[in-house]
Amino acid sequence: MEGLYMAEPITCPVALKEHSSNPESEDYIPAKMEMYIMQLQKELCSALSEFEDKDFIVDRWLRDAEPDGSEGGGGITCIIQNGKVFEKCGVNISVVRGTLSQQAIQQMKSRGKELFGDTVPFTAMGISSVIHPINPHVPTIHFNYRYFEIPGGDKKMWWFGGGTDLTPNYLNTDDVRHFHSTLKNACDPHNAEFYPKFKKWCDDYFYIKHRHESRGVGGIFFDDLDYVPAEEALAFVQSCGNSVIPSYIPLVKKHVADPYTAEEEQWRLLRRGRYVEFNLVYDRGTKFGLYTPNARIESILMSLPLNARWEYMNEPIGKELEMVEVLKNPRDWTSDS
Repeated sequence: MEGLYMAEPITCPVALKEHSSNPESEDYIPAKMEMYIMQLQKELCSALSEFEDKDFIVDRWLRDAEPDGSEGGGGITCIIQNGKVFEKCGVNISVVRGTLSQQAIQQMKSRGKELFGDTVPFTAMGISSVIHPINPHVPTIHFNYRYFEIPGGDKKMWWFGGGTDLTPNYLNTDDVRHFHSTLKNACDPHNAEFYPKFKKWCDDYFYIKHRHESRGVGGIFFDDLDYVPAEEALAFVQSCGNSVIPSYIPLVKKHVADPYTAEEEQWRLLRRGRYVEFNLVYDRGTKFGLYTPNARIESILMSLPLNARWEYMNEPIGKELEMVEVLKNPRDWTSDS
């Protein structure tokens, strides 16, 4: 598998190949998912590298393992900082097993999961990326796709979750329509109800309550996808993951050379501050990571920008106000009107 991925897989490559080729294996879906997220990580890093004059830092890390195998796994963090085009650009995968924290158990129970006892083992894997460009006219993108499993023989629980969302500093309607249309095209072949349902879920989820505005212009977001066969759910997640590059890279190419002013750069820093507020106050994935014992904190906080700004009582006007008004009133970006 050398050369296919950014680093050696966390799971033994021989085991991955064996389980991913055997639909009867209990680890068939986890193996397929792990191989997919590593492939997507490689493809995205290659696409982003076209804009940079430096290589990704590749950090393959392992969690402290328990002798009984109840804790373990690891991840691969790929990051560029202070690049030519990207201030901070991270593409992470993780494959971990462990025991749910009490906070995680309560959070899952609040979503209707039937969990019993104080010790609940889990296996989780996923890919997560946040790309913060330097140019204020190139939007930030975030995506995350994950698989979660709680073993238990015949009572095994599993589900997929994830999403992709866009956070521009300035409104460009054509850009946002392109982004949403690409996501819709990824969703529709699997279920025509997925895009409108997951678009609304995204608008509701990425809402900064104390600011009364959205983090960005949305995208799709879903969780607890366990009501279709596992292979169909995996195919849907792969379709969504495969839409990341065509939804975003054209926007980078379009705006990477756009001129910008010092005032526009300051506005970008203010919007990055809002990004930090959401991630640290509301984001469920960040909280889960921080609550997990022996968590990789550097990778969890990879989503935060290098620089952000908070300005007392900032009152946007002009183009900045136009952006804020959209953040306060989410739109339908795929209709003809």
